[in-house]
Amino acid sequence: MTIREATLEDFEEIWPIFHEIVSAGETYAYPRDTDQDQARKIWLEGPRKTFVLTENGTILGTYYIKTNHPGPGSHVCNCGYMVASAARGRGLAAAMCLHSQQIAKELGYKAMQFNFVASTNETAVHLWQKLGFEIVGRLPGAFNHPTRGYVDALVMYKWL
Repeated sequence: MTIREATLEDFEEIWPIFHEIVSAGETYAYPRDTDQDQARKIWLEGPRKTFVLTENGTILGTYYIKTNHPGPGSHVCNCGYMVASAARGRGLAAAMCLHSQQIAKELGYKAMQFNFVASTNETAVHLWQKLGFEIVGRLPGAFNHPTRGYVDALVMYKWL
């Protein structure tokens, strides 16, 4: 397994992962019909940096890191992680989260915040807590899950 900074050329392999996750509508608050151009802007052009996790030259996961808020909040970063469905359960999200925390420190961030974690994404919530993130806020009914309806969104935070 290797984690490296993504290139624009990597988007062809990132897109199927992004599309599968976003079109399901279960974990990310992006429109389910986000197209390829919008996805590239969201995942590669908007963040400060984007990384891919590869194995034998194939991209199995990806994450971005960006400043959560400018000005007085610019010491806090935000990250988003995606793992291909065929590669889940192998610790890739944990590896990327640990990597992102190191990158965050190198970039001068003091804390990491996940703004909108669907409470129904129990695997992610458990993993983030295991990696030291705390639930610092709960937004009742803020996430419209495609099968469970309106569920809570969690704000999770870790001082680095």
